[in-house]
Amino acid sequence: MGEYVKVHLEDGYAVVTLDRPPVNALSRQVLAELDEALRDLEAREEVRAVVIRGAGPRAFAAGADITEFPQVRPEEAAELARQGQAVFNRIEALPKPVIAAVHGYALGGGCELALACDFRIAAESARFGQPEINLGIIPGYGGTQRLARLVGPARAKWICLTGEMIPAAEALRIGLCDQVVPDEELLPAATALAAKLAGKAPRAAALIKRAIQEGLGRSLAEGLELEAQLFGQVFATADAREGVAAFLEKRQPRWTGR
Repeated sequence: MGEYVKVHLEDGYAVVTLDRPPVNALSRQVLAELDEALRDLEAREEVRAVVIRGAGPRAFAAGADITEFPQVRPEEAAELARQGQAVFNRIEALPKPVIAAVHGYALGGGCELALACDFRIAAESARFGQPEINLGIIPGYGGTQRLARLVGPARAKWICLTGEMIPAAEALRIGLCDQVVPDEELLPAATALAAKLAGKAPRAAALIKRAIQEGLGRSLAEGLELEAQLFGQVFATADAREGVAAFLEKRQPRWTGR
């Protein structure tokens, strides 16, 4: 467990908490600790889903640590962007579903962190945004790319070029988040979804996530071929045999992840 990133293991899932007061800014150390936590969780077979949340009342994560920026040279800035992108790419490629439980500010890198997750559950207090334009810079941790893929290029340009904050209800309307709940129900809603996902066949869940994610970068024909290949792969698993047997025997399946 790191100084700023805490991991709590539950039955079948893990809760990762960013805890760097006052607003959980994503410093280089926070990114490194988050990357280490994700590596550990990927290796744990008993963890089948992950929730990422922010500690404190103000923010999920209010972006990068701007106090680090004055000393950053252009070549260092590019490397800093690649560091953040690598961590968020790990979330996207994690063979387990990842849920962002967003309250308060999710700005800049914080919004980009939420975008890298598979699901975004927002509290009514949540405010999303890419305000880098107000600093004379651009998003660097995937905001221009994942946001456009999620809400479309026109809305992504609006969000990034105006720097405006998007309230939770509007984020839900445009597809930036998947559910909005009262603030006091945020963690219960996120962990309930994590528990539900953890109860599914883990190998199938991993292959579904891979098929959808990789298929986005391919033509329809290539995506369908990838799906066919993975469909064949999953039939080689013990869980597929167990799932079919349980259905025919009218009982609940017992998944092993094999």
